[in-house]
Amino acid sequence: MPSILQITLTLLACALGGVFLARVFRLPSILGYLVVGIVIGPHALALAPDSDMVKHFAEFGVVFLMFSIGLEFNLTKLKAMRSIVFGFGVSQVFITMFLTIPAGYFLRFVIPLVLPWHVLFALGGALAMSSTAIVVKALSEKAELDTQHGKNVLGVLLFQDLVVILLLILIPSLGKNPGDIAFALTLAGLKITVALVMIFFVGQKIFSAWFRVVASFRSQELFMLNVLLVSIGMAAITNYFGLSMALGAFMAGMLISETPYRFQVEEGIESFRDILLGLFFITVGMLVDIQSVLAELHLVLFLFFGALLFKFLIIAGLARKFGSSPGVSIRTAICLAQAGEFGFVMINQIDQLDWIDVNLSQAVLAAMLLSMLVAPILIQYSNQIALRLSKTEWFDQSIDLTKIAAQSIQNDQHVIICGFGATGQHVANMLESEGISYIALDADPERVKQASEAGKSVVYGLSQSANNLNAAGIHRAKAIVITFQSIQDTIKVIQQIEHLHEGLPVLAIAKDELEMDTLLKSGATQVIPEKAEGSVMLGAQVLSLVGVPLRRVMRRISEVRENRYGKLRGYFPGLEDDDIEDADSIRLSSVHLKKDMSAIGKTLEWLEQMDVVVQSVRRKQGITNTYTKLEPLPELLFEPEDILVLSGNIQSLEKAEKLLRKIPSKFKVKA
Repeated sequence: MPSILQITLTLLACALGGVFLARVFRLPSILGYLVVGIVIGPHALALAPDSDMVKHFAEFGVVFLMFSIGLEFNLTKLKAMRSIVFGFGVSQVFITMFLTIPAGYFLRFVIPLVLPWHVLFALGGALAMSSTAIVVKALSEKAELDTQHGKNVLGVLLFQDLVVILLLILIPSLGKNPGDIAFALTLAGLKITVALVMIFFVGQKIFSAWFRVVASFRSQELFMLNVLLVSIGMAAITNYFGLSMALGAFMAGMLISETPYRFQVEEGIESFRDILLGLFFITVGMLVDIQSVLAELHLVLFLFFGALLFKFLIIAGLARKFGSSPGVSIRTAICLAQAGEFGFVMINQIDQLDWIDVNLSQAVLAAMLLSMLVAPILIQYSNQIALRLSKTEWFDQSIDLTKIAAQSIQNDQHVIICGFGATGQHVANMLESEGISYIALDADPERVKQASEAGKSVVYGLSQSANNLNAAGIHRAKAIVITFQSIQDTIKVIQQIEHLHEGLPVLAIAKDELEMDTLLKSGATQVIPEKAEGSVMLGAQVLSLVGVPLRRVMRRISEVRENRYGKLRGYFPGLEDDDIEDADSIRLSSVHLKKDMSAIGKTLEWLEQMDVVVQSVRRKQGITNTYTKLEPLPELLFEPEDILVLSGNIQSLEKAEKLLRKIPSKFKVKA
């Protein structure tokens, strides 16, 4: 029997080699770990034994993964995505699980084995999971996290991460009589409820105070020891009460996420999580017996293709049901069709319960591994697949391009703004004040709807797309402004610009001087660090580039600073903005008045009771769809189809909107 030192050195050396090869072939690290596990496992080269010690170490990988997910779990974010998480996500998981029961009976045509309903239900839970690590990495590289299918995918993955706790509790209770199942679920529910109450009403105050004491010593070593004690300690407590260690770690992460030290903890725990999680995936790979897989190759291929198609059809159908276009539905299904990390955890649990025989277990593991191996390739070519499978996808993309082209067709020597968040909107305001035309591209549909209704020249589209940049008139543009926070996304846009219109001035923002140097080397003309009043300086540089005299540029900068809390303050929020802004931040909102609303016939003075500012009023001309911008004079009467652009904090906007139209507001105040 090898010593602990020999096993540790073997695992570390092989893990290093696996990750190195994965990086060389531009694949997720998880695939490198899985392949390494297969190669060194007891069924292949037998370089590392399938020992209990290795498995116990690997369990901590799952513990730290759930701890990290708990850190990311944010009630505000959950509220912003609630329709996707609790609509699409709930439907995807439970419909997949329930439909696995009738679908599982088709196994009789492949193997002479009939599985009971509770085993098929448990396998359905494993099938319902998708790989967060693979999908997020692939979508991030394609800059598609903020697209419609990207938001669908993130919402579903978030619910999968949450529901796995319930499934890990539920699965061991299956197969018992209904009374035992009900008792087990009730007991587990009570335990979770007590734990959540302790976290949010007791633990948060205690933890905040304790972390404040630890942080006051300014010792990174002490801080990380405290984090490890908290995460593993909570896992031990839940394990003691008969719940999973993963649940305790998840709750510890949730607890710390509500303290000011969330980001410091997340940064410090990342290395522990990745290494231990890699060890977990190596142990999963070690479970695969190549000889058994080859002997049951027909079953492996049946499960691989069958599960992919089965899951694809369910997710694509649900995406359509929840309002996505055919192309978006297909992309969403492609991204989520593969197996996931927690699927392996659940299969391991099913094995320990001795519910399925060894051959079937090996075939299921092999099929899951194959699906994860092909996932990055499928996601990479998801657009081409969607174009082939959807008859309307060409038409939908053509419509999007036509909208962009129609918006920019009258523009010449204009500015293209990539990203219409807070910074992009400040730049647009400065350009408008000088009468300089612009067109903005943004991938947040809610922000685009709000801002375009308010008369802003913004259209939906990915800035990284060559077709979108061409439609925006890149060959007629005088400059391009890139306002992305992600340096990778910014570099991709710069590379497209260099390919389409070499020499066009490109201005971008960076977090610090290191990123600034990187972007300059990538081809940006000028880069403004955020710390140096990013949006103000960026707007000044744009005005200078398009020919505005320096004296007027300086005057505009002074006006912006003097009016920081006036007309140039505020921006139209996107779906995710509540995560980073507090309730006192100034927002913009466009309210479209209809004939049956209480505001019709009232004047601006009617709104004086509310702490909001009417930035502008846009009025429809006749039966056409053109609007004229009116000065917000006190005596102006509101008419049907008017669009009011309001600014104020979240609470003020909510009250004003309810007064104007007496319908629930989209703005929600943070708890």
